[in-house]
Amino acid sequence: MADKKHPDNDASAAGVPDDGTAAAGAAAADAASASEPDSAVADGTADGIEEDELTVQDILDAAEREVAEPTSEHLADLKRVTAEYANYRRRTEANRAIEKERVTGDIVKVLIPVLDDIYRAEKHGDLVPDSAFATIAAKLRSSVERLGLTSFGTVGEPFDPTMHEAIFQQPSAAVDVETVGDVAETGYYLGSTLLRAAKVVVQVPSDG
Repeated sequence: MADKKHPDNDASAAGVPDDGTAAAGAAAADAASASEPDSAVADGTADGIEEDELTVQDILDAAEREVAEPTSEHLADLKRVTAEYANYRRRTEANRAIEKERVTGDIVKVLIPVLDDIYRAEKHGDLVPDSAFATIAAKLRSSVERLGLTSFGTVGEPFDPTMHEAIFQQPSAAVDVETVGDVAETGYYLGSTLLRAAKVVVQVPSDG
């Protein structure tokens, strides 16, 4: 009676070893395939990830190096910003001074008519020394002077059309140049600003 064929005999006949090598090889290939994504992540070469990606500490270190040893470009920027700030401060201070002078001028202009009355009283001898009126007048003049107000326009000074307003001309052989002969209204400066020109009578040279 013929022997029955055994599966092991068929495997041997086909040249396939029966020691489990083929199954082990297949399992190893599957394991290698499954481990490839993990190794890519570990190497830092996964999608969207750079090997040289900066850290916060790298940025801080770079900033510290820049402060310690700034580049020529940054030095130029710093100089430009410093110059712009200095110009801004100068403009601000100049504008503040102009505004202060304007406000002071508005206040002083209200007092000029009172100063005119005091001047006329003094000119006509009504401002008696050591009187209460004279004391008040002196205090008022002192106060406006502290604000920067100065008066001008005196008899005998050369006529200057930039600060004097001629209301009358009087020929005179006693002068060689145009000269203030009389002051009808005192002029005032506030700092360097002309608040009001002095109204004067001008003596002009005469051959007669």
